[in-house]
Amino acid sequence: MCPIKIIERTPKNRREKIELDSVELCPDILDKYNISGPRYTSYPTALEFNQDYTADDYSASLRELPDGKSLSLYIHIPFCQHICYYCACNKIITKHRSKSEQYVEYLIKEIELVAEKMPNRKQNPLRQIHWGGGTPTYLSIEQITQIMQQVRLCFYVPDEASTEISIEVDPRAIAIEDVKKLADLGFNRMSIGVQDFDDKVQKAVNRVQSFELTRDTLLEARLHGFKSINLDLIYGLPFQTPQTFNATIKKVIDISPDRISVFNYAHLPHRFKPQRRISGDDLPSASEKLAIFQAIIKQLQANGYLYIGMDHFAKPTDELAIAQQEGKLHRNFQGYTTHEEYDLIGIGVSSIGSIDGHYHQNLKVVESYYNAIDKNEIPTWRGTGVGNDDRVRKAVIFALICHFELDILSIELEFNIVFKQYFQTELVALEPFVDDELIAVNDEKIEVNSKGRLLIRNICMVFDAYMNELHLLNSFSKVI
Repeated sequence: MCPIKIIERTPKNRREKIELDSVELCPDILDKYNISGPRYTSYPTALEFNQDYTADDYSASLRELPDGKSLSLYIHIPFCQHICYYCACNKIITKHRSKSEQYVEYLIKEIELVAEKMPNRKQNPLRQIHWGGGTPTYLSIEQITQIMQQVRLCFYVPDEASTEISIEVDPRAIAIEDVKKLADLGFNRMSIGVQDFDDKVQKAVNRVQSFELTRDTLLEARLHGFKSINLDLIYGLPFQTPQTFNATIKKVIDISPDRISVFNYAHLPHRFKPQRRISGDDLPSASEKLAIFQAIIKQLQANGYLYIGMDHFAKPTDELAIAQQEGKLHRNFQGYTTHEEYDLIGIGVSSIGSIDGHYHQNLKVVESYYNAIDKNEIPTWRGTGVGNDDRVRKAVIFALICHFELDILSIELEFNIVFKQYFQTELVALEPFVDDELIAVNDEKIEVNSKGRLLIRNICMVFDAYMNELHLLNSFSKVI
């Protein structure tokens, strides 16, 4: 059995700094727990969305939003000029700019349709606006301006000092002078796609992007007041080793982003056609991937970054780190978030939203999306309502994945349950995690220790009522 240090209890609303630089998983633990599972950006997960949930259900949720409820808005831009072989996003690869012009017209119309369903929308402030993709900066500044003007016309957007307006950026798809123009439009947060700076890896995944281009984009964003600048990396790509990725991390540290996301590559070629261009023989093994991630943790923590959880790191002064230290970290479809779980409106093809815990997803095929809007219909594809059991389990799963501990009494008080009775089966299922010294369980808390934090998805899966072998085999990525 590998030795492990159990985390000491910390004061209420304060979390212990997460140090994982010396953590190693024994081979038997690695083999035992390296199964497939969700990343839990929602509960129930998107796999449970179904077409019984209709546009009428979504419209009812919008109409019933209480006055004063803060909102997030997600805007999906599917276009990319080049295909990245690792990508699992809903995207359209094209160099024909006329396609984006048409899309912007329909996107603006959808914003109007959604706003019309919200009679008191001016009483619901938009506190977060996030542009994702695809490549949002595939659009011209003029197109981005059109969309932002429509958002401000249809919704109440407070002053930018109290509103997070973020955008995902591909440095290859934005002119350096346009960074200031984004700032002038109110954008104040940026996430820059990188993945890896190694030449061989870049060529293998068809994303060649120089360090200098990335650095210049980040420095320009900082010059114009962007906060919480994030870099996106991926480990588990072809030809990566701890040594090659260390070189990438060193370059990242040199330009000092506020946040760093290091995602575990999910190789699912049966689901995502571009990934078929990546040979499984070129991918690092599970043990090699873990070695890469452990090296990442060691290097980032040695340079002052805190491990937030799963795949996120942040400087101690960043809002994300502060939120976790204060026990206020939350999670949604964009990953970890600093605010309470605002209701989320999704705009654009395939986008996902969540109103009062109920999930809604737009049509995934752009032609179907256009057809629905031509009929003045909200372009709903699927979704799901949530019952009380879903809410209980979501609270448990999100507490564990955000804070690595669960206050049992708080769950009992919030949902009027007796935890030991409600989760009798799950507590038995947790016993192997206790035996393997990954968690500690008592009458008051479930605490995830250092090694368990590397396997937090496995621990959360114990509380997932929808999990079964079919899900594990066919639908999710490996946890390592």
